[in-house]
Amino acid sequence: MGRYFVAIAGNIGAGKSTLTGMLAEAFGWQPFYEANAENPYLADFYADMRRWSFHSQVFFLGKRLEHHRQLLDHPGNVVQDRTVYEDAEVFARNLYQQGDMSERDYDAYRRLYQAISAFLPPPRLIVYLRASVITLQAHIAKRGRDYERAIDSHYLSRLNRLYDEWIEDWTACAVLTIDVDNLDFQHIPAHFDAIARRVQVALQASPGRDVM
Repeated sequence: MGRYFVAIAGNIGAGKSTLTGMLAEAFGWQPFYEANAENPYLADFYADMRRWSFHSQVFFLGKRLEHHRQLLDHPGNVVQDRTVYEDAEVFARNLYQQGDMSERDYDAYRRLYQAISAFLPPPRLIVYLRASVITLQAHIAKRGRDYERAIDSHYLSRLNRLYDEWIEDWTACAVLTIDVDNLDFQHIPAHFDAIARRVQVALQASPGRDVM
């Protein structure tokens, strides 16, 4: 199939990082993880979204661009934990809709995003992990990050709606949607094996574009 990259998409707590690592290990891919731990604005953002939303989203946009450059330069196949598209189409859009990003900041962010994304090759495949709010909250509580404790169910629900809208309208590459509410692919090998097979089938079925 040539060189390619797969992107793992999904809401907070859906299992993106876990699946990224497991697929990378199973197939010998190079993983590129979300830069949460590196974001100097993230804790402040969760404490005061309106004040820090623009700063946090621009940081993530920059890191996503760095990752794209790195994965394009990588000689093998890559798997990415969250895409630049989610930052703009889900998280920034939600912040604007709920009044936590001003119209001026949102317009500046969208212009920057559109200018950057026009030059980015899409993944060969997006694996979308869909999960209910109850599942997301259980995963978030289990990993115990202090800055995520304030995330409420309404926020997660709005993100879920925007994720579904984004995926429904996405046409730049193939999408494999996996409902994870009744899966425990981290601890049950059969669940992970089933996902891995579906990913392989989807890659073989997708003409995609090779990483250049």
